Amino acid sequence: MSIFDFAVIASGIDHEADDFEDRFFAAGCGDATVAFMRGAIVLQFSREAETLEAAIASALADVRAAGAHVDRVEPDYLVSISEIAERAHLTRAAISLYAKGERGSDFPAPVARVTTDSPLWDWTEVASWLEARGKLDRASLHNAYVLRTVNDNLEMSNRTRGLQV
Repeated sequence: MSIFDFAVIASGIDHEADDFEDRFFAAGCGDATVAFMRGAIVLQFSREAETLEAAIASALADVRAAGAHVDRVEPDYLVSISEIAERAHLTRAAISLYAKGERGSDFPAPVARVTTDSPLWDWTEVASWLEARGKLDRASLHNAYVLRTVNDNLEMSNRTRGLQV
């Protein structure tokens, strides 16, 4: 068994209710820190499970059992240069050189804020590029795809329900 760290972003429960945190604890979220931040319920999990998929699935079931709606799971797939460096355990300078094409070639292009000084990349694309060059382990690449798939499925489910994501 391993411990997996991730956050579930949720909504649908009044954060000012007396039993706000107790509802989550009673539903099985005793391994999460519960907070209300920037208009959302944030449950920061350190969940023990065989796989990341199992950890997330059980956490989502527990959050729903508390009566909350699951909006997404973080860490997000959109990443800055600094976040790439942190996730890959490399320096920010090294990632900047990769992104500029000064060290290696074919680094993925940014997918958001392309015209700004702080563009964002798709972590799954970057993780795949880094793993192919021996700069990231296969488990980290797998986890990037797991989180992306979970969030894609949540977004599709929320759209189907007519909820705003």
